[in-house]
Formats: sequence, structure tokens, C-alpha cells
Amino acid sequence: MSQEAHVLFEINHSIGWITLNRPKALNALSYEMVVEIEKKLQEWKINDDVLLVCLNGSGGKALCAGGDIRALYVENQAHGDAQELARTYLSAEYKMDHLIHTFSKPIVVIMDGFVMGGGVGISIGCSQRLITEKTKWAMPEMNIGFFPDVGASYFLNRMPGYVGRYLALTSETIQAADILYIDAADWYLTSDSLADFLSSLRLQAWQSCSVKETLDELIRSYVGSCPDLSYLQENQNKIDQHFGYDQVEEIMASLEAASLEGCDWAREKLGILQQKSPTSLKVTLEQIIRGKSLSLAECFSMEVELGVQFMRHHDFFEGVRAVLVDKDRNAKWVPSRLEDVTAGEVDGYFPLHKR
Repeated sequence: MSQEAHVLFEINHSIGWITLNRPKALNALSYEMVVEIEKKLQEWKINDDVLLVCLNGSGGKALCAGGDIRALYVENQAHGDAQELARTYLSAEYKMDHLIHTFSKPIVVIMDGFVMGGGVGISIGCSQRLITEKTKWAMPEMNIGFFPDVGASYFLNRMPGYVGRYLALTSETIQAADILYIDAADWYLTSDSLADFLSSLRLQAWQSCSVKETLDELIRSYVGSCPDLSYLQENQNKIDQHFGYDQVEEIMASLEAASLEGCDWAREKLGILQQKSPTSLKVTLEQIIRGKSLSLAECFSMEVELGVQFMRHHDFFEGVRAVLVDKDRNAKWVPSRLEDVTAGEVDGYFPLHKR
């Protein structure tokens, strides 16, 4: 396959290698990429010559920094309607993500550098998730007036306490110790040891009867202890205290009350939330609440419909403009106040998934 391909595939020594190959775009996932990856995984699932899969990114800066969100903006600018493109793209992406979650063979993912949005989606369901001191993990969709997708309705609810809600609403970027704490990764190793690990992976004599055991043993020979403490763990009580409410207004009021009492942490988080789209905040909190009772497949289905609904409204396109196009970081949300986003409007984002 041409080196210009955006995804590189190779079978070598019983390993199926998938390399995301858009380094200038930090390996952001296009529609064509997710279709190719899903198709190749379906082939390898029944190929006896492939005993495990290794997923990584080229360029040394990212596994994957997200999905190709700009394409939806461009489509809307050109044709005034991105709903069908959103349904097509998100359906394909979530089909790939679901396959990774349920894949019958081990998938090792190298989460070095940026792992954000679509990068979380492609890594969170892998069986062996390796991070380094350079890993930067986030669900940043709230910054562009969107919602945390790629199965976030499911996996955010499985994090300690209300950390999932906190990460969704603040879009906070976290690193190794926190990624391990929320169970978004399994192993920590230094970036300096990656090349040797990948070389050993290639040279290993794999046997179908002992793939998992051999893989675990090999990984353990390279991993180390993360040297940092988890910020999220240290602040778990504060997160649970303020982000455990089922209304955004209650979360904000709790943070405001604490900030007035001198809590700098609460003041900082309140300021962050006040910059987000009121619509995105309310829809996202509702999404996470509904996701608690849904299966992984049901969460993906709900998120497809959510994505389509966001294409009908102003804030997503304004967020993409402010962050990715004009880069002025000065989005004008409509409406601009939480109290102007009604419960009925929020419910309208879930046409097929009523409470």
C-alpha cells in the first residue's frame, strides 16, 4: 500500500499492524479511515494467520487527536445541512469502535502523545492499552459546542464516582496517572522504551494457544510504575460533591457556593463551565444520565442520533469556527444562558431514546 495512505495495514509474524498515518493532522480519523479499519478488522477476525492486532499512530505526536470534525463544518458551509453526513460518518465510526470493544483477539494500542475524542474511541475498547509520560487524554467536544461521543455515554459512567461527568463537562486534558485511575489504560511505560517493546512484539514467536499469556508477560517486562499521583483521585471528594447533581444549574450553584467560601478549585471549575455552550452542557449531562442504564450498543445508537440533532443547531458550527477555523476562541453560544435552554429542548435531542 502507498505510504501516502492514511491508514497502513500489515501482517507480520502473526500480528496485524494498523498504523494511523495522518501525522500532519495528528492522525485525525476521516470517514474513509474508519471504514477501512473496520473492514480490515472484520477480515482479521476470521484470519487464522492473525493472532493479535497492534494499533498505533505515525509521526510521534499522537495516536489520534480526534475525528474529522472539520468535514461536517465544511459540508454545512457548502450545502447548509450536515445531518446526513453526520449520520454516515458517526455510524461508520461507532461501528468500528464497537467492533474493537468486542473483538475476539487481543488488540494492543500504543497511546503515545495525543489521545482525544475519536482517539479515545479507538483505544478505550482495546484489550491492552499502553500509555507513556507523553500521553494527553481528553474528551474535548464541549469546547466546540458538541457532546462527548464514541461510546462516552457508556465508558464515562464506569469511572470512579462522578469523574466521568466531570471530564465530560470540563473537557479537561489528563495524563498518565489520571488515565490509569479512570481505567482508560492498563499499562505505563516510558516513551524511550517503546521502540524496544515494539521490536520485541514483532520478534516474538506467537502461538495460538498462549497469545494472551505471552502478551501479558512481554508487556510486563517493559512496563514501569507511573511516577506521578492522580489529580483526579486526590480531588475525588470534591468532584463527587459538586458534579453529582442531575441538573447543570445545581452543579454550577454548588461550585459557586464553594468558591464564595474560598475554594480555589471550585472557582476554577466554575469558570471553565461558564465558557461552555449552555446547550452542550445540558444535553451532555442528560446523555450521561441516560447512558447509565444502556448497553454499549444502545449508547452508540443514542449517540448517532445526538450527533445528527447537533447538526440542526447553531452551537456546534460556531464552536468549530471559533476553535478550529478562525481560532479566535470567542464562540457566541445561542442561547447564551443556561436558563434559556428548556427541558423540552434538551429532550428533543433524544428523539428515539426517551427516558
